Amino acid sequence: MKFTALIAVIADKDEEAAIEVARGHGAGSVTILHGKSIGLEEKKVFFGLTLEENVSALLFILPRRLSMQVMKSLREEFDIDNPDNAGFAFTLPLSHVAGLDNKELHKFEDDIKDLL
Repeated sequence: MKFTALIAVIADKDEEAAIEVARGHGAGSVTILHGKSIGLEEKKVFFGLTLEENVSALLFILPRRLSMQVMKSLREEFDIDNPDNAGFAFTLPLSHVAGLDNKELHKFEDDIKDLL
């Protein structure tokens, strides 16, 4: 089975909803990283504090056949293609993967069988 890493960076407030959408379309476990979005333009300053948007980076390891389905659902649900949103998503092919749970591998196999 070939795997892909799907990384979706979304607004912090949408983190739980994005995980539910991804799981609803076949994703399993997720690793969450928290950060700040700093764009090209200077952010507004309010009483000496820079207002930067907090974001969550969601990292999924998915079978290649499921990755585009999950990414498409996140793009549609959270309007990622809109330049006014702080989010973006991309995939990377993986050649070697270690540490995946056997239960998750069986779930992926079942999900792919359902797609066929």
